[in-house]
Amino acid sequence: MHIHTPVSSACYIDKDATMMDILRKAEERELDVIAITDHNSVAGIAAFRVRLDTLGFLEAQGRLSPAESEELAEYRRIMGKVLVLPGFEFTATLGFHVLGIFPPQTSIRKLDHILLELNVPEDKLDEGTSEIGATADVLTAYSILDGAGALVIAAHANSTHGVAMQNFNFGGQTKISYTQDVHLHALEVTDLDSSSRRSTQYFYSGRKAEYPRRMHCIQGSDAHRLERTAADKNNSLGIGDRATEMSLPEVGFNAIKELLQSEDFTRTRPYHQPQPIDPVRQAQEAGPSLVASFHERPTTRNRGYEGVLQDVAAFANTSGGTIYLGAGASKSSIRGLEKPDETYSELVKEIAERLTPRLAVTIEPITADSKTIIVLQAPQGAETPYVLHPGGVWVRREGETVAADRDDIVRLVLGGRSDAAQPNSRPAATPTATLAPTTNGSTADDDSDDSFPEAASAVDPLDSGDAPRTGVEIVETHERGSTKYHTVRDLRNGQVVQNVTRFSARRLWRYAINEHETQPLNLDEVEWRGDIGLAKTYKRGVETRYNLVERDGDGRTRVYYGVNSDGLHGRWRAFADSEPESDSQSEPDAQPRQPEPAPVG
Repeated sequence: MHIHTPVSSACYIDKDATMMDILRKAEERELDVIAITDHNSVAGIAAFRVRLDTLGFLEAQGRLSPAESEELAEYRRIMGKVLVLPGFEFTATLGFHVLGIFPPQTSIRKLDHILLELNVPEDKLDEGTSEIGATADVLTAYSILDGAGALVIAAHANSTHGVAMQNFNFGGQTKISYTQDVHLHALEVTDLDSSSRRSTQYFYSGRKAEYPRRMHCIQGSDAHRLERTAADKNNSLGIGDRATEMSLPEVGFNAIKELLQSEDFTRTRPYHQPQPIDPVRQAQEAGPSLVASFHERPTTRNRGYEGVLQDVAAFANTSGGTIYLGAGASKSSIRGLEKPDETYSELVKEIAERLTPRLAVTIEPITADSKTIIVLQAPQGAETPYVLHPGGVWVRREGETVAADRDDIVRLVLGGRSDAAQPNSRPAATPTATLAPTTNGSTADDDSDDSFPEAASAVDPLDSGDAPRTGVEIVETHERGSTKYHTVRDLRNGQVVQNVTRFSARRLWRYAINEHETQPLNLDEVEWRGDIGLAKTYKRGVETRYNLVERDGDGRTRVYYGVNSDGLHGRWRAFADSEPESDSQSEPDAQPRQPEPAPVG
């Protein structure tokens, strides 16, 4: 909503950029709407329209050259995907900047007339400069722009030339009027991503008596070049670097304006460009687990592929899993394979010769960090136990492959899985699925080893709805003997795992189960906001975590334990600044293992 062109000559970096370049970059960044807002000028959008009119006229006359025909077709193609809104960035009295953005059909003559009415000198209209002498004051500008049908936004309100700058004393009452005026529709801010109490959005959330009007905030895009580069010392933004995402019924000026004039503050948020998924990095962040192992060097001088083969057998006897060859468990350790084709052939041969009964594995070379590694998928076997010759029977216990003991082998012979977490609870014919690495970008210290998936549903049977994006939900609980078995949903990846006990779970899962078992939810103590509520906040290190509640019209209640700030989206952001309880309420980093319950049945 704030894009400059080379018309803003004093501050625009890519001097030779064309409107076609701007549109192509907007399409590349997957933007639906852009606004062209040069300083106190509409010369850029005017030149663009003249070019379109000229090409249209030549087409109607049958006089288009091949190059012109291609240019017109490209303009039409991109503009079928990207809505271009005309506007300008006006410099008001005292140097404050205000964005006026107009419907797409607004004429250049009308825009120039508005600039003249704002006291922009006629001889400055085409210069694109922010230094234009004495002009209209901020409140007058708001009124004139709103009266002309514009979307009125305070440009980079919390930064330079912004009406909500900090540490700039121009009178408290003046700042109140500049940010609360009825003709102002939104504040453009540079800290919309922040959940801090010091953020601009929090300050203008209607909490303060002197600032009672809650203000819509959008991202401060202010693009002064096509694309930001690492070498840019001024850190000038490119197109799409700080975009805003809005939930709208349709793409259009009126839909945007209606949203920013409404009391609905749940349909606007910062937009983050999707990042390419790197499954190897994600697996490394999660680390070795029940379903993943790493071999930076797949062979050793004395044992060959023995370690890899033991992992294959252990995964087949446990829950299935993925083996990464040429990549270590650390994010900085991707060594790669010098002879991946040879490694592939030798593994296929050794698995076929040494593993009994036969197991269908998938072996695939992929590129990670510009190096070739092999990803080997070993499924959970249907004919346990799987025996490695010579070497015996192996099973997986959390992040390690270990030799099976007598009890493991007995269970495998009887058709159950050998699994340290649940030796006594093996529901017949419960389908399981290999658990892929999480795709939520969690780091190694962000509870990435919580899960102990001894019976993960291949298809999630429950609707997660608009739940938080992090945390844990206890879906169902059954008691067998003296032990409670829980079905747990990990909100970070939608994974549902059955038969988890307080003794087998770790970290966040253990915290959630402990809360569920020992501190039942008291609905009267929940801080409700409509049908969602806050049950508790606590600290984990320096991070605040939240226990959240949701209820539906039928009286059913769902509790989400240990949600961090990354999980607070949409309506859940209302709880972002709730004060945490004392550290005594903190989620434990680790608890000592307790003995498993005695065998049942």
